[in-house]
Amino acid sequence: MPAKLLRTPTARRRHHLPVLHLVAVLLLVPLSRPASASASTVVTHLPGFDGPLPFYLETGYVGVEEETGAELFYYFAKSERSPGTDPVILWLTGGPRCSGFSGFAFEVGPVKYVRAPYTGVLPRLVQNPLSWTKMASIIFLDSPVCSGFSYARDPKGCDVGDYSSSLQVQRFLNKWFTHHPQYLSNPFYLGGDSYAGKVIPLIATYMSQGTEKRDQPLINLKGYLIGNPITEPKFDKNFQVQGAHGFGIISDQIYEAAMKNCKGNYVNPTNQLCAEVLETVDSLISEIADAHVLYKKCVVAIPEPIDDAIRRKFLLEESIEPNEAPGRPTVDCFTYGYYLAYLWMNNKMTRDALRIKEGTVGEWVRCKKEVPYTQDMPSSIPYHRNLTTRGYRALVYSGDHDLQVPQLSTQAWIRSLNFSIVDDWRAWHLDGQAAGFTITYANKLTFATVKGGGHTAPEYQPEECFAMAQRWLDNKPL
Repeated sequence: MPAKLLRTPTARRRHHLPVLHLVAVLLLVPLSRPASASASTVVTHLPGFDGPLPFYLETGYVGVEEETGAELFYYFAKSERSPGTDPVILWLTGGPRCSGFSGFAFEVGPVKYVRAPYTGVLPRLVQNPLSWTKMASIIFLDSPVCSGFSYARDPKGCDVGDYSSSLQVQRFLNKWFTHHPQYLSNPFYLGGDSYAGKVIPLIATYMSQGTEKRDQPLINLKGYLIGNPITEPKFDKNFQVQGAHGFGIISDQIYEAAMKNCKGNYVNPTNQLCAEVLETVDSLISEIADAHVLYKKCVVAIPEPIDDAIRRKFLLEESIEPNEAPGRPTVDCFTYGYYLAYLWMNNKMTRDALRIKEGTVGEWVRCKKEVPYTQDMPSSIPYHRNLTTRGYRALVYSGDHDLQVPQLSTQAWIRSLNFSIVDDWRAWHLDGQAAGFTITYANKLTFATVKGGGHTAPEYQPEECFAMAQRWLDNKPL
């Protein structure tokens, strides 16, 4: 791989956070706490969960930057099968800036919410029978810093990008494994969906470089698994037009006009006719839920920042008031669980149970959009090529009803690697039915579709994704 792709940036681009946000963060974060601090706690009970937890849960912080006092918060759930030998997975959630708790409670983790109308009582949790912790130990990480419960003593520490946040994840893993040496010999994988899929190959590259230099614990990195991963606009955005046509969202005539006037470039229109037809395409796509074209279009429960008065109320009382902006999804909406998580996380009993450091994070928001993040890595494809040709395993899967990152785009960038086919396109099955389709390439690269899956496939098709992951992690064919 060209050296320039692997360089560590010597300086990070800085943005200016809004003044009020800076003041709020400075008031919330105690300045005396050392950045290098690492703290962990075994959690045996969670509010809303009936009885003691039937699985091992640890939460904690790991310092990743001395200068700004940045600390990443994590949830570690031990494998329920054979923790001494089962794989360990670091699970990242996309966004960027969505909390790792999404993976813990909505995707592959050990709990899920009871979907019931909110009546003022704390939302209830139950065990997830299809948790990937049945076959692996999983670290769910709030990354980048200032996502979820991760924080920085100096607000400037929140301003990171692809390169700097990936280095922080590498630093986190080095420290975490230093404190958990019993897992060093276990197979280790990086996993995640959406934007996490873009940075995971970069993190894996940093890890492999550190191992080669022997300047970090010898983590047994075996590969990575990513779903509907963002790679670069040339592929991700370009195939939305074809995807929309295939799903019947745009007509033959609109599709033909787009092909004629845009000549394959749907990212940066070069003429007025192309720009106009793409505006029409975008307008039609806006009529549906692009994360899963068959689902209701619902409000996503990502409230706007609360004001300082409510923030102070939260610090003094049991919970904050439910924030109505941008609206409450109805209970039959796919996004209703996110609303329940917002209420549950912003309750003092929850913070106490998870051992959240007081004064570090006011309002918990599942995906923080107001904090800057620099998308400074133009493409992850060179990292995919480098890692797989060096022997690391890769599973790339696509929920086939996603229009944000269509399976067409994922197939296209994988084909651009020009790897030879080892096992040609075929169905893979669950309970005698096709659960999706798969193809295996040289260099241990497997691509699979998940039939009926959306942008975060394990959320929509948990049974199929559980079977897929278990077979792949156990080194069996799908």
